[in-house]
Amino acid sequence: MADLSFAENRFGMGARGDGRGGGNDPRGWVEAQIGAVPQPAADLPSRAGVVQAILDYRQERRELKSEGLLGPAKVMPASMATGADIMSSLPAGSQPAAPGPAQMDAARPKQPEALKAARSEEREIYLRLVGARTDAALNSNSPFMERMAHFWANHFAVSAQGEKNLGFAGLLEFEAIRPNLDKRFADMVLAVEQHPAMLFYLDQAGSIGPNSQVGGRVGRNGKTRGLNENLAREILELHTLGVRSGYTQADVTEFARALTGWSVAGLNPNQRFLQGPPGSFVFAEAFHEPGARTIMGKTYPEDGEAQTLAVLEDVSVHPATAHHIATKLARHFAADNPPPAMVARIEKAFLKSRGDLPTVYRALIASPEAWSPENRKFRTPWDWTVASLRAVSTDQVKPEMVVSLLQQLGQPVWRPGSPAGYDDIAASWAAPDALVRRVEAAQRIAQANTGIDARALAPHILGASLTPATATAISRAESPQTGLALMLVSPEFLRR
Repeated sequence: MADLSFAENRFGMGARGDGRGGGNDPRGWVEAQIGAVPQPAADLPSRAGVVQAILDYRQERRELKSEGLLGPAKVMPASMATGADIMSSLPAGSQPAAPGPAQMDAARPKQPEALKAARSEEREIYLRLVGARTDAALNSNSPFMERMAHFWANHFAVSAQGEKNLGFAGLLEFEAIRPNLDKRFADMVLAVEQHPAMLFYLDQAGSIGPNSQVGGRVGRNGKTRGLNENLAREILELHTLGVRSGYTQADVTEFARALTGWSVAGLNPNQRFLQGPPGSFVFAEAFHEPGARTIMGKTYPEDGEAQTLAVLEDVSVHPATAHHIATKLARHFAADNPPPAMVARIEKAFLKSRGDLPTVYRALIASPEAWSPENRKFRTPWDWTVASLRAVSTDQVKPEMVVSLLQQLGQPVWRPGSPAGYDDIAASWAAPDALVRRVEAAQRIAQANTGIDARALAPHILGASLTPATATAISRAESPQTGLALMLVSPEFLRR
């Protein structure tokens, strides 16, 4: 039987050095957390605040442009587009040593100080959300549910880049994912796909049916503004059915037509058609492509917004979705190559319960493969950072430090390079240069946490997985700080 530290590392966010957590029943400890939905921080930024920050930024741009103080933006090379525009606003001492910042600065258009100040409102919101996420990860009483929040946030990945999503991206996790952790998968899908972060990230907010009221008017004016398939494609390929599951390009286009009308109030050029509080989801009938839609062999009659909801419900409980989700969960908790028996067990639970997430979690926890000490998952940079801070009993950390550190380690918070999210396999995170950066980070954490005896801490944090070789290396370290750093980059700690 696995010990508690195994459960804390595998299913939670890592064992805490101060001994919080626990009990003597590892499996019971994990199961008891199902349904304990993490409560949001009291001072969480609001959606209205994000909207106001965007509007303030736009107003500043308009004023500078009218005064002739805003030149044309330079085109940033694609290879640099994933750079640290957020990081440039952080204090100098927290800047990362990631390669290429000078090149990125040279390529980035120079902005007037007034525009930078307007942008800082959104950056502040982003930092507050990162801080709330980190605090929850460090102190949660239900770390298994906390891990699930991070898993789903990566499954429904959006990026905190651009004018609209710098503030919205973090809110997606707090508004659409965390409140639905103990509900049906279909409930989470609906909440996510209607969130402004997703609607903006995948360009759905401006998608217009060619034969809709607005589409016909645009066509008569000789313009080509219309259907966008991004959200429809990613819902089928990434969020529900998965690749090579049988849908066709025709299904994607039909689904995109059904989705027309899904938009965001208050931040769209066609505002007169979008009624509702700024930042809220709105179904704009004037954008919606009329007619019945046939998707994966099933015909959905014309029924306005209800047509779209019916399609989304069907793909959320589809057998291909059950297999796709079961595979990703097995990969996350057991092995890079998901054990087929574990996938089958979770898939069966998903189908039988029509995607009831607590039922799916119980099937996951009941899988012996998830408790196998041979199946050790390599920690992603986010996992490793949180586990390291918990190991040294950190309760709170400045979000600027978290943003900087995760940028250095290659997994900036809510900024994946694609809608597929961050990889969940060792090959993506265990390259030699990546390990060197972890060693440097471990040394800084150790230097900031003097007085910790890693010889006493290691057995508590690593449990039965602590090997004689690591224990000996720690005991022979030239200083307590070196011993702690050795523990944080030991083969046992790098995996969970």
